[in-house]
Amino acid sequence: MMTKVGFLPEETSSFVGRRAELARLDTALTTRRMTTLIGPGGVGKTRLAVRAARAAADRYPDGAWWADLSPLYDDALLLPTVSDAVGLADHTLRMPVEALCEWLSDKNLLLVLDSAEHLRGPCSHLLAELITTSPGLTVLVTSRQPLGTRGEHVVRIQPLPVDGAPDALQLFEDRLRAGDPRAGLDAPGDRAAAADICRRLEGIPLAIELAAAGIGRHTVAQLATRIGTRFDAPVDAEDLTASRLDLLADDSLWPRRHRTLRTTIGWSHELCTPLERLLWARLTLLRTDFDEEVAREVCTGGPLTPHEVDRALQGLVAQSVVQRDGTRYRMLDTLREYGRMWLKELGEERAAADRHARSFLGLARRAHEGWTGPDQITWYHTIADTHLDLCAALDHLLAHDVADAQEMAGRVGFFWACCGHLSEARGYAQRALDAGPVEGPHRTRLQWVLGVAALLQGDFATAEKYGALCTAIALYDHDDEGMLGATYLSGLTQLMNGEPAAALEAAERVLRMTETAPSDGACPEPRTAAADTSEAAGGSDADFDSDPAPVESAHRLRCRLITVFALTALGRLTESGRAAATLRRSCELGGEYWTRSYADYQLALIALLQGRPEDSATHARAMLAGKHRLRDSFGIALGLDILAAAIAAQGAGAQAARVYGTGHAYWRMVGHPQRGTPELGAVRETCELQARAAVGDAAYQRAFERGQADNAEVGLAAALHSGLQL
Repeated sequence: MMTKVGFLPEETSSFVGRRAELARLDTALTTRRMTTLIGPGGVGKTRLAVRAARAAADRYPDGAWWADLSPLYDDALLLPTVSDAVGLADHTLRMPVEALCEWLSDKNLLLVLDSAEHLRGPCSHLLAELITTSPGLTVLVTSRQPLGTRGEHVVRIQPLPVDGAPDALQLFEDRLRAGDPRAGLDAPGDRAAAADICRRLEGIPLAIELAAAGIGRHTVAQLATRIGTRFDAPVDAEDLTASRLDLLADDSLWPRRHRTLRTTIGWSHELCTPLERLLWARLTLLRTDFDEEVAREVCTGGPLTPHEVDRALQGLVAQSVVQRDGTRYRMLDTLREYGRMWLKELGEERAAADRHARSFLGLARRAHEGWTGPDQITWYHTIADTHLDLCAALDHLLAHDVADAQEMAGRVGFFWACCGHLSEARGYAQRALDAGPVEGPHRTRLQWVLGVAALLQGDFATAEKYGALCTAIALYDHDDEGMLGATYLSGLTQLMNGEPAAALEAAERVLRMTETAPSDGACPEPRTAAADTSEAAGGSDADFDSDPAPVESAHRLRCRLITVFALTALGRLTESGRAAATLRRSCELGGEYWTRSYADYQLALIALLQGRPEDSATHARAMLAGKHRLRDSFGIALGLDILAAAIAAQGAGAQAARVYGTGHAYWRMVGHPQRGTPELGAVRETCELQARAAVGDAAYQRAFERGQADNAEVGLAAALHSGLQL
């Protein structure tokens, strides 16, 4: 169940039975603020929660949202995980719980927290605050035990009935056919043998699925005999038929009353080849979905060659230990726990964690190098989607290899800042700096990440401090990339503080200092903005054409962006337009979207200020398309504001109001009122007055509220549709 449909996991296999439980859950979700679905591991809580949430989703105007807590080993990332799940990418200095409470305060939504048993205390405290401050919030939790939250309504889930009901047998047959469409229970005695298997497995869905996966190696009758032999045997230290992990299992995780599931998993474990068992153990280090390449990087070593990893992975899929969805894989939390115990028994915990950390350090390096290139968006999404694994790798490196931790925190920091993980970017960068001495580009990069995160949180004093530090260190280290990055940080801080002339002077100076001669056959460096000083403002986008620049580094592109912003703020619009158009083409050469989108934004603003609102809207939509691909909520909020202004300038007041409303929803998503460089305030005010004048205050307010109430994705799609009629 990895693929997402809306905000809930997609069901990728058949759902069997549970009519009574679904009815109870539906009643609970209608009448209770918080319901906890409890039962032993493998009983089907997650599947039932998905089905119940999907059935109830239409009752919640703000949707049903899902947070999987199983990958969290402690509560450090609980708040970021829940915030991500409900679409909050807070860019403020507030306490994260305060931001989450405010975000949910006026929402009418269903929040599902899956697998909360290992975080019962932290989850209980968090939900108590959320339910108190968010009257429209309904919560569904799955856990092996109640959380103990005040007002919690507990629904206990039992295994599937095995006597007098066909559900368990139907599940066995469905999973049998899923593994082999030609398989069935058609041979004499098969149906009776399968029913016996289901009875011995006590109707536990996961146990039944694991047993059905073993049919490829046995007939149904043989399987029934083997399971019968195993389950009839006593489980004690003298029993040679018992799985070694049955004896080692921690009773706090695997209490005796759950012997059936524990024994079934142990039996499945014994059916695996030695290399499949080893891979099972090593895969437990992965917190998020993974592909074959990641499995090879994290698990290769000793007898597990890359080729053997591939073979063993397919073996684990065939036995339902690992689930596959397209090219992605994942392991159920219950099976991960079992593999983790085996990893400990093998004495491989440290070595496996070292491999995991090295793998994700390598990922961070490749992503950093690939930022300015045709795979930028892919890397951006990869860093966002592997967030929990990156955090786990950083935690391990901070404890065991500080130098690598310092490098990694600096390389992923800007990605995290763009993804909305500002607190993590800032926190890990600070921890890395505090962990020990660091010199050269890694030190500059860490301080730059701290400054950028502070800037995006509105902490301009801290951003200014780190901009100055980065500049001094980069000069001392003769680090051109560090100088360009420091100038971007300082220049953006100056722009936000209303000092565009200082930002322009510094950016142009550093661009000249770090300029290198183009190699043979390369396009010439574009002329600087100062070369266009004598040209008058005005003209069309065609006037901005010039030769494209060679492919440049991310820091150089961002530094050039500062010159564009500064020229616009100074009213030197023709120069700014030329610089923005040239910068955009430089970004296109390398496949860079982040800076390119801001170049589009500036072209939209310039066209608006020059009285060309149709061109402005075209550029604004280009910017929004890029920011949407990058999942950059802050950039989308800025883009919606400029698009609304362009639409208002064309006299479409109601349409502008709706886009402004959607923009307001995105500004709330990042926790800020409308932001941007100071000169934007006057532009927004003027265009809002135009829109109100065009349709009247009442119609404007209705359209604004409609945009604000829309699902954010729906509102953005409407804004991007140039032919929208209201």
